[in-house]
Amino acid sequence: MLETIKKTADYLRGKIGEIPNTAIILGTGLGELANEIEDKTEIPYPEIPNFPVSTVEGHSGKLIIGTLGGKKVLAMQGRFHYYEGYNMKEVTFPIRVFKALGIEYLFVSNAAGGMNSSFDVGDIMLIEDHINLFPEHPLHGKNHEELGTRFPDMSEAYNKELREMAMEIANENNIKLQHGVYVGLTGPTFETPAEYNYLRIIGGDAVGMSTVPEVIVANHAKMKVLAFSIITDLGVLGKIVEITHEEVQEAAKIAQPKMAQIMREIIQRV
Repeated sequence: MLETIKKTADYLRGKIGEIPNTAIILGTGLGELANEIEDKTEIPYPEIPNFPVSTVEGHSGKLIIGTLGGKKVLAMQGRFHYYEGYNMKEVTFPIRVFKALGIEYLFVSNAAGGMNSSFDVGDIMLIEDHINLFPEHPLHGKNHEELGTRFPDMSEAYNKELREMAMEIANENNIKLQHGVYVGLTGPTFETPAEYNYLRIIGGDAVGMSTVPEVIVANHAKMKVLAFSIITDLGVLGKIVEITHEEVQEAAKIAQPKMAQIMREIIQRV
């Protein structure tokens, strides 16, 4: 595993040149945020040694190097999901590579179903914590001390300083920013009404099929994490309607400019 990470990091180091301090994962329907990145170089995932390949519509499958907010960034336009058939080591492999490159900050975005009755479709939720309901843990198996400790602390999985910065920027720009707990599930089915109700009872505000594995590995690697969910559908009893992946993508695109503004200004400050 260590040799595989090194090989991929060495390949990217030769392509990137100066290494940025921030990496961004762009989730479902959020890939257009990549259009905000200037002076960019794009590397398709199939060209990157040992990288998985995105198979989901809305995840184009490119690593982008360029500038956002006047600072150099690395962005994944498309991520990998457990439901695609990848194991958790494969799902989180890019995070290992980012750490090997020397990246300090990981910004994550996703599309999620909202279970908090105060949420509306198109809202942006700042993730304050998560509940991991995936059946496989990304740290399962032999631990390599070079990558992180055997038992990493998760009391502040989402960096408090970055969250406060995001709230400040949202206030300055009159952007409505919700807060809450994200629940990570396997998918690929959307949740039943009973499941939404259960997830709300146990403390969830939004639910999706990603993010948690990457955040766990980033914390294991001592990276600072900031994450957002765009609420693309509602899992509130009485408001649940049939939903498609295409509708999720469209809802995510509507909120994209606001999230891009928050991310751009945070990147300027870190």
